Amino acid sequence: MKWEGQRESENVEDRRADGRGGGVGLGGRMPGGRGLGLGGIVLALLVSWALGINPLTVLGLLQGGGGELPAAAPAAQRSGPPAQDAGARFVRTVLADTEDVWTAYFARSQQSYEQPHLVLFSGRSDTGCGTGEAAMGPFYCPADRKVYIDLSFYDTLRERLGAPGDFAQAYVIAHEVGHHLQNLQGTTAKLERARQRVSERDYRALSVRLELQADCYSGVWAFHSQRSKSWLEQGDIEEALNAAAQIGDDTLQRRAQGTVVPESFTHGSSEQRVRWFKRGLESGDLKACDSFKAAAL
Repeated sequence: MKWEGQRESENVEDRRADGRGGGVGLGGRMPGGRGLGLGGIVLALLVSWALGINPLTVLGLLQGGGGELPAAAPAAQRSGPPAQDAGARFVRTVLADTEDVWTAYFARSQQSYEQPHLVLFSGRSDTGCGTGEAAMGPFYCPADRKVYIDLSFYDTLRERLGAPGDFAQAYVIAHEVGHHLQNLQGTTAKLERARQRVSERDYRALSVRLELQADCYSGVWAFHSQRSKSWLEQGDIEEALNAAAQIGDDTLQRRAQGTVVPESFTHGSSEQRVRWFKRGLESGDLKACDSFKAAAL
């Protein structure tokens, strides 16, 4: 992926100097839930690594919790010169391209695009959805409309999840920005309202459709990004497809507990995630990504 020398986004907050370190306590509980135990927490973290929305929601699902996302005041923005390390520059470059792609995409239908902010953090960070932890992996918080990433996740993606490559890393960002699109479109709010009236099992099924739609949106981004920049190289698309496969619920569950429980899926199987990414990539059209109306996933 020929990303060097491209425009970098100004919508990135670097909070890494404020990191408090540490990780999630494996014996913890969520209010109103039951204890997950070590295996459940590990599974929750692996599912969060699968690039979902707020990881606190994933933990709540696995515990049987309900209600709205935990409320917290959005953290104040920290100003300062942008970091020049390669990881930060890569993130700013990919985020800038999502800004370019989606601004142009919506302008064609006389619509505007509200750009999200992205927060780089180390260890922990306050968010509009509660405290974000590095162990949760990248996530999008609909309350403050920000994407959160601890760059150490890319080491996890490469070394533990078997998905190396810079375009695999770009797919991570594009997927989270896909959740931002869903938030702007009102899809996220509809899902949270549905959570109050459907069973846990039905909510998980809706969550799968939400995640597959975000995968499809990231494919649409890749389609238009390549058309405008021609910056992808041989093997880049395969990197993204491999990343989608490695973070399927079935693959993660098999890795975490040795068995697969389809009714507990919240993000979709590896095959489904690859299929929906390819659907967006081949169509270049958000209308092709309506996973909520699809008879089969």
